[in-house]
Amino acid sequence: YTEIHIDDVSSDDNGQDLSTYSFATDGFHAAASSANLCLPTGVRGGVDWMRKLAFRYRRVKELYNTYKNNIGGLLGPAKRDAWLQLRAEIEALTDSWLTNALKSLSIISTSNCVNVLVTTTQLIPALAKVLLYSLGGAFPIENIYSATKIGKESCFERIMQRFGRKVVYVVIGDGVEEEQAAKKHNMPFWRISSHSDLLALHQALELEYL
Repeated sequence: YTEIHIDDVSSDDNGQDLSTYSFATDGFHAAASSANLCLPTGVRGGVDWMRKLAFRYRRVKELYNTYKNNIGGLLGPAKRDAWLQLRAEIEALTDSWLTNALKSLSIISTSNCVNVLVTTTQLIPALAKVLLYSLGGAFPIENIYSATKIGKESCFERIMQRFGRKVVYVVIGDGVEEEQAAKKHNMPFWRISSHSDLLALHQALELEYL
């Protein structure tokens, strides 16, 4: 599914109580395998299918908000321990890249600012990665956008429509696409391609230069 934002299909949600709803047996996956995108009820793209998709996005949002600061609660003890061990090994190999990034994200979160994530990863896998790397506290689910379908420049435009043009936007990234999109919208671009860039960003935030 190539939705850009978690609320993109919320208008198809009728608000049904999902506490006893069976996602496994509602026929969604059978319809999802159909190549036809525009037939009516019961197939991909139909009213019924879109409602079932909206139910799934609502459930994903609930799970994200429940476990955004506690991925272990979602994984369970065994998987949690294995994942935390792997993450510790990744941190050792990357000279604490994640820890350093989180320091900057935390400063942004506690000031009069917000973190907004724009990624070329599809939305649901992106949300999973954010949770797995304990970034859920820094990125509210409403502030995560997938550029898979429309590109980062269009995502930036959508973000500007949401927050307005009177706020200050700073784009932090390592890719050409976001740099060009930032330039088009006259947004400052802070390139992160090395540890020194990451540490410089943290220092600039601490000194309130940004």
